[in-house]
Amino acid sequence: MELSEKRVLVAGMGKSGLASLRILKEEGARVFVYDKMPEKLSGEVKKEAEEKAEGCYWGDLPEEDRSFDYMVISPGVPLSEDIAQYGKDHCSEVIGELELAYRLSRGQFIAITGTNGKTTTTSLVGEILQKAGRKTSVVGNIGDPVVYAAEGSEEDSWFVAEVSSFQLETVKEFHPVVSALLNLTPDHLNRHGTMEEYGRCKANVYLNQTKEDFFVVNRDNKEGFELAENCPANVIPFSRLEELEQGCFVKDGKIVIRNLQQEEIEICLLEDIGIPGAHNVENVLAAAAISYYAGVDPAAIARGIREFEGVEHRIEFVDEIRGVRYYNDSKGTNTDASRKALEALKENIILIAGGYDKKENMLPFARDLEGKVKHLLLMGVTAGTIADACEEAGFHDYSFCKDLEECMDRAYEMAETGDIVLLSPACASWDMYPSYEVRGRHFKELAARLKTR
Repeated sequence: MELSEKRVLVAGMGKSGLASLRILKEEGARVFVYDKMPEKLSGEVKKEAEEKAEGCYWGDLPEEDRSFDYMVISPGVPLSEDIAQYGKDHCSEVIGELELAYRLSRGQFIAITGTNGKTTTTSLVGEILQKAGRKTSVVGNIGDPVVYAAEGSEEDSWFVAEVSSFQLETVKEFHPVVSALLNLTPDHLNRHGTMEEYGRCKANVYLNQTKEDFFVVNRDNKEGFELAENCPANVIPFSRLEELEQGCFVKDGKIVIRNLQQEEIEICLLEDIGIPGAHNVENVLAAAAISYYAGVDPAAIARGIREFEGVEHRIEFVDEIRGVRYYNDSKGTNTDASRKALEALKENIILIAGGYDKKENMLPFARDLEGKVKHLLLMGVTAGTIADACEEAGFHDYSFCKDLEECMDRAYEMAETGDIVLLSPACASWDMYPSYEVRGRHFKELAARLKTR
């Protein structure tokens, strides 16, 4: 991709947009930037943008007579925004940071998407490839923006990318050699509007794949598996629930791959998996299949699985205080993720939930609480909505708190030996925190404070 002297407008100055600005500048482009809400940017970001860009549009669209060779639109900027329409009218091409990274790279991509499990699966695949001696970068929604790793990459570089529906909205040439869809459940409907549109964006992960490539998909998730119908790549299913004619599955207490030649390869024992929950068996099945079809030796896959300890903010054990275990599941940003956390930890749970409203139906989540949750502490914008769902489900052991600190104080007071205090909000963090990571770190800080009482 030749960028020298090209006029490029970067829309959105979050983490992805700032990375795009830096790399475009290094590539010799003439860069301009736009952000709808500059008041939310740090002083450092605005200062760097004003130093590097030829023009900054803070809150206002560029002039009508301006034209650009490219717009690089950040994943956090919905395509319904005025700036996206401006890009269609005034830019030769509108792409995202993922697409920019792909065009600048020389290596091979593994792209992992899905409603839940992306971070765990991506991290595990990254560890497996690294232990197998591959030159590996774990990028995307975790780690660094993809474009940082792409610049200066070599042909033997491997990018293991966690990719969201927001990133996949703007791909054009992006072509992973192995792609994966872990599952599809309701999420981000406040942006995509319908499950059909959400699924269409997810399916872009295999848009440019060919019969030489591989698409790993969850056979147990009906909505996700249906998207494999139009996939041009080799479809590799995985299943926790049934033995497959071909794919990755559980057999006799083992993770097994039956490859395209119908050879059966044993990877490891189920008991070798060190992260809790049935959903993590699915994540391991997916990671094993992805790694195998990326050419990794089965012994290296097994070693990576055995040594993997999980990821921060996803059913992360924090501490035991007065006989009560504290778990940080701040990455449970939708109801399906939180239901899986409840399933993994079983019972005697004091649950902290609530946050930004993504327009999910809370009733299935509320129906899962009985028999598992001793008490539900609600915070954030969705507190009332979740409480209404609880009433409809017949679950009445809940109360309201003004913030996470009050939730933790209340949990500390009511918890008894053998209980679990679980932060699994079932909602995004944006009403109270800039990210789920900040929310999770605050939970851990509050737990550390409780220990000193």
